[in-house]
Amino acid sequence: MMKTRLPTIAIGLAASLACGASVLAQPAQAPAPAPSQAPAPAPAPSPAAPPAGTPSPAQSTPLPTTTAPGPGPGPNQAPTPPAPEKALPPATPVPPAAGRVPLVANPGDPSDVDEVTLPAKPAAILSGSAKWDQAVPSLKDAVAKVEAALAQAGIKATGKPLSVFTRTDDDGFQYEVMVPVEAAPNPRPAGLPDDLRFGATPSGKALRFTHKGPYEGIDQTYETVTAYLDAKGIIVQDAFVEEYLTPLASPSDEALEVNIYALPK
Repeated sequence: MMKTRLPTIAIGLAASLACGASVLAQPAQAPAPAPSQAPAPAPAPSPAAPPAGTPSPAQSTPLPTTTAPGPGPGPNQAPTPPAPEKALPPATPVPPAAGRVPLVANPGDPSDVDEVTLPAKPAAILSGSAKWDQAVPSLKDAVAKVEAALAQAGIKATGKPLSVFTRTDDDGFQYEVMVPVEAAPNPRPAGLPDDLRFGATPSGKALRFTHKGPYEGIDQTYETVTAYLDAKGIIVQDAFVEEYLTPLASPSDEALEVNIYALPK
């Protein structure tokens, strides 16, 4: 809500191959000469061509056997990082207000104005103030604080969060964030924030306008509200009510839906 929108207020591992040891060829030997006969010089035998694949005499020394490496990297190989475990997709967070009912059960029409009656419901209330450019973060944090306090105290929340804009000026605004509850606790539970109190939501006849789209564009909806009220000559109370049907995520959230209530005097 910006200050211009209100009529009276502004809201592989690599494996090595083992090299086997080579089998060496034995050279042919001449028979020993008879003892009664002088040995005749034997002609030098012609070397026979070795069979294919037989190593030459120069390779008569057995080669060392190479052992295949294990899973670790070789001396010149960078370690292979382990494959990361497949992460499970994160669970979709459920907004705290999912499943809760709005003040008025039937949905509003963004192209029309509804005359409705707001019921008074018990609610946890937190007051605060903010600058205009910090509207969404401030309201979002206030709602989260109330929700957390209720959950810690075991108090059941039953409705959508609300903001009631009680005062505005050029610098910022004051507000009351409300979260409807099943019943106001009595006695008051220990441990609740000192600034959290219990009361009731606004009640009575109201005009409901619906905004769908980013919060940063809600001024246009308030311009429609102002034009309608002026055309009908309707004077309203100096407190507009915003009911957040979807969570306040960011100013540019396209999925945001807000009910705006104007309460005639």
